[in-house]
Amino acid sequence: MSQVEESIKVDVPVRTAYNQWTQFESFPEFMGGVERIEQRTDTLTHWVTKVGGVRREFDAAITEQIPDERVAWTTIGGETEQAGVVTFHRIDDDTTKIMLQVDYDPEGLAENVGDKLGFVKRQVSGDLKRFKEFIEDRGAETGAWRGKV
Repeated sequence: MSQVEESIKVDVPVRTAYNQWTQFESFPEFMGGVERIEQRTDTLTHWVTKVGGVRREFDAAITEQIPDERVAWTTIGGETEQAGVVTFHRIDDDTTKIMLQVDYDPEGLAENVGDKLGFVKRQVSGDLKRFKEFIEDRGAETGAWRGKV
């Protein structure tokens, strides 16, 4: 297993940042390589990705969700093994620190080489920067799911 940890400060309240992160179907707007996400139930999403020419489909289960604090997930079934957690930390009324940790198992030669060259770390960092632009430009979330898992 490999692991990536990245963080970023966003200029929106913690509630806004958290609420937007629960809108999984909006992820393709700021996550590179994510073609589509379908929210199937409150705790199950279906992902379609294409990274480095490799298309994958997999399901991810939300394993823990605490409003304004954290969302944790793990993949289930399929070829992709991944788990992660995103946490939200209030800096002040209008600033939030988002910390993202992803554990993943690269498959095959290309993914293992990409992992060693830091591709996933750069991808996660870029995704967080695009999330920052997305939410700061909007100034408000596109929706929210405030349930607890």
